[in-house]
Amino acid sequence: MVSQTTVSIVFLVLGGMALLFGTVLVFVGPIIIDDQIVKNVEINPKNDLSYTMWKDIPVPFFMSVYFFHIVNPDEILKGERPMVIQRGPYVYRENRWKDNITFHENHTVSYKEYRQYFFEESMSVGDESDVVTIPNMLVLGASVMMENMPFPVRLLLSTTFKTFNEGPFLTKPVGELMWGYDSKLVDFLNKYLPGMLPSSGKFGLFADFNNSNTGLFTIFTGRDDIRKVHMVDSWNGLKNVDYWRSDQCNMINGTAGQMWPPFMTKETTMPFYSPDACRSMELVYQRPLVSSGIPVYRYVSPKTLFANGADFPPNEGFCPCRQSGLLNVSSCRHGSPTFISQPHFYNADPQLLDTVSGLSPSEDEHGLFIDIHPETGVPVNVSVRLQLNLFLKKVSGISETGNIAEVVMPMLWFEESGYIDGPVLHTFRTNLVVLPKVMEYMQYIFIALGLAAILTAVILFLTDKKVWKKSSQTLTQAVSTRVYDNVNHSKQHPANETQAEKYNQSNTGKK
Repeated sequence: MVSQTTVSIVFLVLGGMALLFGTVLVFVGPIIIDDQIVKNVEINPKNDLSYTMWKDIPVPFFMSVYFFHIVNPDEILKGERPMVIQRGPYVYRENRWKDNITFHENHTVSYKEYRQYFFEESMSVGDESDVVTIPNMLVLGASVMMENMPFPVRLLLSTTFKTFNEGPFLTKPVGELMWGYDSKLVDFLNKYLPGMLPSSGKFGLFADFNNSNTGLFTIFTGRDDIRKVHMVDSWNGLKNVDYWRSDQCNMINGTAGQMWPPFMTKETTMPFYSPDACRSMELVYQRPLVSSGIPVYRYVSPKTLFANGADFPPNEGFCPCRQSGLLNVSSCRHGSPTFISQPHFYNADPQLLDTVSGLSPSEDEHGLFIDIHPETGVPVNVSVRLQLNLFLKKVSGISETGNIAEVVMPMLWFEESGYIDGPVLHTFRTNLVVLPKVMEYMQYIFIALGLAAILTAVILFLTDKKVWKKSSQTLTQAVSTRVYDNVNHSKQHPANETQAEKYNQSNTGKK
């Protein structure tokens, strides 16, 4: 039978080994986890999960468009305050993929990202045949652009508008406003003034989005330095753009806006370059939360993102500016008086809300955010929301502008949203969330088991020692009692003692 001492020694050895293994995991575990993250987030065709997510973006991605339908176009021409009603969403499923992928020896990779849109009627408030009224960019935008031209030129422009039956406002189906409509004026301009318009075909607000790419990006793979993974090295061969008035504003900073370097902290910001906005932007940490069972950090746009130079001096290079909350993108939109803002002028100067009726900004509905897994730099839930606005005013000599009061007129806002779902979510959560957590818990489990085993060994040892001591005391007491009983017996029976002595003496004599 195995003694308690032997069992205690076994528990002591096993407990010591478990304690040692758990302690080693405390120091080695994070290193192993970080090493696995580094291997998985590097842009490398051998990394099936991360490379597929980067190359083909196999997650649901949608663009939801909301139009600001003008209720009182005639009154606007008389100088009254515009009134709008939001119509939408009109939702489009967005397919994105990368092509022309080329890896370079300096640990960068070049590619073009293409996008394609498909209308999702089941997710929309109606279909693309719904009719809305918005400002006519070809008329009202061109009028502001020609404001400083000689008066005869402005008269000629107004005559041209009348010739081609172009008025100050458009009332057309959503599909045509989005992807293009036939216009004799557009055909005339493309024929005699090529390059004046962004599209050589039909004119639509998103005509140059569908079946197009965002330019040639060259980004770092992270192979030599994981801190640079996804960071932009150049765009269309450029290290800087030339749209703006300062070197800082012309810088191409951050990533291409899809993934970021791993090991983010609450102090880390999220810079990215947006070809659609013609500039780099930066999001800031707001709060931690859990999205689809994955712990994430929520990043949002700061109030200074579209602030004017007076409120935020570093933005002076983006001017000429109007109120804070507006980005003048005319320099990269063929001179058109176009402004970008957050929807419903969220985070903008309150004065903008006084000039248009029907707007009601809120953070939940109109705030821009990205929920990102900080350990890997992979976005889990994305909602990028921007509004397109047109600056309107009366222009002398162009009768189409009537007596329009100066106003930054909202035309539409759109939300590009995506989230990890399905098998990709399961694989991501298993490999990059669950397994690291299991390893983290294992170290504490082994430490706890080790301490428990050592404690058990000590208890067994002490118990065995106590039993041995008690047994020794019992044996001693038993021997003492036996001797004592023998002595008493002799005293009480002396005859028996004498006979015993005689018997001994007799045997001795015989010998």
